[in-house]
Amino acid sequence: MNWLKNKLKFTLELNAFGFGKKTTTVLGIDITTTVVKLLELSKLGDNYRVESYMVAPLPRDAVVDKHITDVAIISEAIKKAVERSGTDLKQAAVAVGGSSVITKLINLPADLTDGEMVEQIMIEAEQYIPYGIDEVNFDFEVEGVNEIDSNRVNVLLAASRKENVDDRVMALALAGLKAKIVDIEAFAIENAFTLLANQLPYSIENKTIVVIEIGANLTTLHVLYNGRAIYTREQNFGGKQLTEDIQRTYGLTYEEAGISKKVGGLPDNYEAYVLEPFKRNMVQQIQRAVQFFVASNASRPIDSVIIAGGCASILGVDKLVSTALGVPTYVANPFVNMELSSRVNPKSLGKDAPAMLIACGLALRSFDE
Repeated sequence: MNWLKNKLKFTLELNAFGFGKKTTTVLGIDITTTVVKLLELSKLGDNYRVESYMVAPLPRDAVVDKHITDVAIISEAIKKAVERSGTDLKQAAVAVGGSSVITKLINLPADLTDGEMVEQIMIEAEQYIPYGIDEVNFDFEVEGVNEIDSNRVNVLLAASRKENVDDRVMALALAGLKAKIVDIEAFAIENAFTLLANQLPYSIENKTIVVIEIGANLTTLHVLYNGRAIYTREQNFGGKQLTEDIQRTYGLTYEEAGISKKVGGLPDNYEAYVLEPFKRNMVQQIQRAVQFFVASNASRPIDSVIIAGGCASILGVDKLVSTALGVPTYVANPFVNMELSSRVNPKSLGKDAPAMLIACGLALRSFDE
């Protein structure tokens, strides 16, 4: 357990009792339902450079609902990604997310000592975490002075079942890596948003930005205000549906459909019969997720939308979403203005950029101070 007193992004740090020590350079490893994504960044002054990058495929059902079903398969994919990327790093940051993570913002007296704070957090954790304390990894971060009572501080408490953390740590270990940090996906997105914010045509101060991440199985809505995550919601929809539509329409296997979706070669009627209906469905799903947030937060109008995930690369989706929601919409690219090492294929990275937010947020942990 680690009290991060210097207001870093929240993390379940494995080097417990680090108390704000600078993190050594780590690989960002994002384990999704379909691929493992690896990213290594370096920094000189205010400028970042992509040193290594790789995406390694996973077989179906290796990860189900954010849970690893076969650690050996995941570790093999990580090992391949490491070897193909050319990186020399041996420490990594991974993330847990979705329903496997519980977060709660509480407030406590500001005059507690470190020891008293830990004791009180333990008591609070037992109230909010629906598992035994010995069944979870949990950590907390002091967010700052409470807005209503200046004698109290806001504390962010988060927890995840140990098996979710342990499986990721083991997968890295079997691949020859040490898990330096186990972060939370929503906060990795928040971390990467610092790069996206620089691409917006206005300051994010007092602005509400929605980041829509469309993965293979899930669409996740992240709402950020002043650059901090204030709301996250998942719904069952993703690029897997397009793969299944292709499979069903053209009589292909699921694997063949997935390859055809990425490299092309489908019949001339693909766009009209398959892709366009999927795009319309995707826009409706995004509308639904945004409307759900707006309905419960009417006083917080949305200023912009950023689309992320694999489906964000589909041509024209940003314009369709902008028209449907009536707000400026952009496709995520955290690598704008970054230099690339000779090991990185610019074309491949550009294509994968919208889906690299979590990996990028994790790799940025190398520069926490």
